[in-house]
Amino acid sequence: MTDEYYMQCALDEAMDAFEEDEVPVGAVVVSNGRIIGRGHNRTRMLNDVTAHAEMQAITAAANHLGAKYLTDCTLYVTLEPCVMCAGAIAWAQLSRVVYAASDPKKGYQLIKQPLLHPKTEVVKGVMEAEASALLKEFFGKKRS
Repeated sequence: MTDEYYMQCALDEAMDAFEEDEVPVGAVVVSNGRIIGRGHNRTRMLNDVTAHAEMQAITAAANHLGAKYLTDCTLYVTLEPCVMCAGAIAWAQLSRVVYAASDPKKGYQLIKQPLLHPKTEVVKGVMEAEASALLKEFFGKKRS
């Protein structure tokens, strides 16, 4: 499977969030070619500011493996992780992070100090146009 395939799975999660009137961000965690964790934003539904897509997917993956570390796993997420999620990614020791759209307002890369584990590989821009379009549609409806 390709990065695009798994990012499409994350986009499907983002669509679920969109349909639930949540900010449309989705994430999946992949291990050995298999999705072991899925999540999308649920901050409104759960009244929990920490219920980001990445946190949901990381928790699901850790539960699946019965372990707190996700070494040799890849997180696919439709929006650049925030600082909180970057911390969780570092603590979970994910080997790879692939994200679609950058987040110039709240993305972890705004912090000049490295937040991810030094061995974590980061791939940016996979299916960026699709993820950005979904976010723009969501926020456009909110503003109209």
